[in-house]
Amino acid sequence: MELVDILTYVDHTLLATTAVWKDIQTVIDDALAASCSSVCIPPSFVKRSVDYAAGRIPVCTVIGFPNGYHTTEAKVSEAKDAIANGATELDMVINLGDVKDGRFASILAEIKALKAVCGDLILKVIVETSQLTEDEKIRLCQIVSEAGADFIKTSTGFGGGGATVEDVSLFKKHCSEKVQIKASGGIRSKEDAENLIGAGATRLGTSRLVALHKESQ
Repeated sequence: MELVDILTYVDHTLLATTAVWKDIQTVIDDALAASCSSVCIPPSFVKRSVDYAAGRIPVCTVIGFPNGYHTTEAKVSEAKDAIANGATELDMVINLGDVKDGRFASILAEIKALKAVCGDLILKVIVETSQLTEDEKIRLCQIVSEAGADFIKTSTGFGGGGATVEDVSLFKKHCSEKVQIKASGGIRSKEDAENLIGAGATRLGTSRLVALHKESQ
């Protein structure tokens, strides 16, 4: 694949805690120039980003980020606020403590609650693969599928690990055909991206690929 084709899979992402508005504007400008799928930015910047993007690119933000241990009610409130501010894609983090406690019914109910808020808007569910056993990953594929989410996403990028071909392949095998896969974290090269897309990813969460595109211009 050519880099320009790969960039259409990318949610160009900036979630650094020290990001300022000028940085967010640059992310939007660069994503537009590279024909990315969306920009993924912190919730506090959603409204300004939507106004600045002016319908030229979808604005994505994060819910319960990065640790996922917010209450469901807090996540629902975050989601409603983000949507009210114009976000059309939400990437939520599950409660990993619930996974380790085997409270899968609680995880299912939470994802359903967020999807009810999203309606036809896109909901991606971050499961933080580096913190999971293979059995837990498979169980979460089933839960995300049953809950009606649009994507399962590998990682926050803040949890000590990123996307792997093995995890994307596992997701592809065990998720419903209706659930797409977002690979996120540690995607540094065109080759990384090609391998993840080849394994089944339809979105990539990264900033490095857009930087490579800018460097080549």
